[in-house]
Amino acid sequence: MFKEKSMNVSSLKTTGIMLAGAALVILTGCGGKQQMPQAQAPAIATVTVEATNSQLENTYPVTIKGKTDIDIRPQVTGFITKVHVDEGQRVRKGQVLFTLDQVQFNAAVEQAQAALNAAQTGVATAQLTADNKRQLLEKNIISNYEYQLADNQLQTAKAQLVQAQAALTNARKNLAYTVVTAPSDGVVGKIPNREGSLASPSSVQPLTTVSDNSEVYAYFSLTEKDILGLSGKGSLKNAIDSMPSVQLRLADGSIYPVEGKVATVSGVIDNTTGSASVRALFNNPEGLLRSGSTGQIIIPDNQTNVIVIPQKATFELQDRRFVYVVNDSNMVFSTPITVEANNDGKNFVVKSGLQPGQRIAIEGVGTTLRDGMPITPVDPQAAPQQAPAAN
Repeated sequence: MFKEKSMNVSSLKTTGIMLAGAALVILTGCGGKQQMPQAQAPAIATVTVEATNSQLENTYPVTIKGKTDIDIRPQVTGFITKVHVDEGQRVRKGQVLFTLDQVQFNAAVEQAQAALNAAQTGVATAQLTADNKRQLLEKNIISNYEYQLADNQLQTAKAQLVQAQAALTNARKNLAYTVVTAPSDGVVGKIPNREGSLASPSSVQPLTTVSDNSEVYAYFSLTEKDILGLSGKGSLKNAIDSMPSVQLRLADGSIYPVEGKVATVSGVIDNTTGSASVRALFNNPEGLLRSGSTGQIIIPDNQTNVIVIPQKATFELQDRRFVYVVNDSNMVFSTPITVEANNDGKNFVVKSGLQPGQRIAIEGVGTTLRDGMPITPVDPQAAPQQAPAAN
């Protein structure tokens, strides 16, 4: 009897434990459904794309050259006796730059002058002889042959006089060449040779260079594609004439205060580089720009009615660029787009793939967002405050 009683107690305990466990499972299941939080869509900043205007810039390296860069070379050979100017000095047309040794050229002038005097005397003598022979011929005292000899001697003397005059002119010109003057207004360049140096027309190095910097040319290159793009707007000349004013960024990064104008495009494309030389003209009233300087030409690239989006709203995949477009159900889907190569480093100009009125995500691109993912769109200014809640 005691044994039966023990078995009943054990059965009761086992049954109680099973009932308690079942109740606990039921309570736990119910409690779990009430306490587990619902998954919320992350707050992502979005913008609605609209057609707007874009103001970008194209920059090209340039080399500055004076309007005229004239190499100064002597026209006669001689030793430099005096240098009248210094490097960087502004000079006027006709101003003396160098003087060469004049001794031998003065002697040549004197010798040519003496030869001229002798020739003039020879002509006078031959003229007297010819006149006398003519009178004798008229009186039939001499033959025509004898008179003709005298006249021939006169013509020879006159020819020698012309030669002597030309020799004197040449000697005087050579003497004048010993004084080297500036062919135009400008700035004196480097002067490699000083007093005592031999100057010659055949010298490889010029005496100096005079650069007319009142206006300067900025030379840069455009690719064949750029030139075809200009030509597509009509004739190349009309395209150049319609181009906006350009700016010049100097080597120190500052902007030259005077705007310039693209003047010419070379008619020949270099086969090795696939580009053509372009020349822009800048006024240089203060002489700030010097021949040989470098910098960058800045050409405005203004476009109207284009879509501009932040670069951070895009990502690349297999050489293609994408954005996440937000649909009416606030779900994002990756969409391929094409953009202009020229950009300001912060924004892209979209050529295709987006239409005005569409919404795109500008946060979480490449990290949080995935195709078909629901989001909670927020205003870009409100995104920083929403971020902690989303996290």
